[in-house]
Amino acid sequence: MSETPIDEMSFEEAMAALEQVVAQLESGDVPLDRSIALYERGAALKAHCQAKLNAAEEKIATITLDGSGQPSGTKAVEGL
Repeated sequence: MSETPIDEMSFEEAMAALEQVVAQLESGDVPLDRSIALYERGAALKAHCQAKLNAAEEKIATITLDGSGQPSGTKAVEGL
């Protein structure tokens, strides 16, 4: 399991790490203490992925909707 800090992971890296955590937990071959640590890491990875998805959704909304929520085409988004 990669111990890269979660906040430094891309969405794809975090999803791959989360899949590894789930596979290890589902195997049933992990001691209790390690299972707890894996579960905590999995929860943090899930939260990170959700935050990345939320940020992407906000960018898409900015691109496709104006201030009143009406479609307006594209407009520049800071950071893109």
